[in-house]
Amino acid sequence: MSAKLHYVSESATTRAGRRQATSHRISVCAQVLTDERGLDGFTMEELAEAANVSRRTLFNYFPGKIDAVLGDPPRLSQEALARFRARGTGSNLVHDLRELANELLDDPKLGREDVVRGRRVLLGNPRLLAAAHDRFLVLTGHIVEEIRNREGDAFDAGRAQVAIRLLCALFDAALDSYLADPDERPLADAYDDVLRAARQLLV
Repeated sequence: MSAKLHYVSESATTRAGRRQATSHRISVCAQVLTDERGLDGFTMEELAEAANVSRRTLFNYFPGKIDAVLGDPPRLSQEALARFRARGTGSNLVHDLRELANELLDDPKLGREDVVRGRRVLLGNPRLLAAAHDRFLVLTGHIVEEIRNREGDAFDAGRAQVAIRLLCALFDAALDSYLADPDERPLADAYDDVLRAARQLLV
C-alpha cells in the first residue's frame, strides 16, 4: 500500500513538473514572438508550432496571447502563507513579507535573459502592461488580506497597502540593480541590498 502511495505521489509530482515546463516553454516562445513581431504579429497557431504543442494543448494552458506572454500568475504556497500567519503580531512585518517574496524571486526557471526580455516586452506593449498590473492588484489584494488577518483590525487596509507598495517600489529598484550587475548575482540578493539601504534611510 505504501509503495503504491509513493508511486502515485511521485507520478503526480512528475506530471506537475512536466506541466510547469510546458507552460514555461509556451510563455518563452510567446515572449520571443512578441519581441520579434509585436503582440499582433503572430497567431495562436504559430505560437503552438513554435512551442511544439498542439493548438488544443495550447488553449488548455492559456486562453489567449496576453496570458501566454505573461505566463502562469504568481502564486504563494500554502506553506509559505502558513509560516507568515504563524509568526503573528509583533513579528517584523517587512522581514516576513520579504520571506514571502522569496517564493516569487527564487524561480530557477527565470534566468537573466528571461527577465530582460520579459521586461522589454512588457514596457513595449500597453496591453500587456495593463494586464500585468491587473494581476499585481489581485496578488497584492490577497497579501493585504493576509496582513490584516495576522495583524488584527488595528492594522487597516491603507497601512497594509503602503507596506506592499513600498516593497514593490524597492523591487523595481532591485531589478535595475540586478540587470546592471556585472557579477550577475541572483535577483534575491539585489533585492536584499536595496531593502537594507531603504531601512537605513528610513530609520
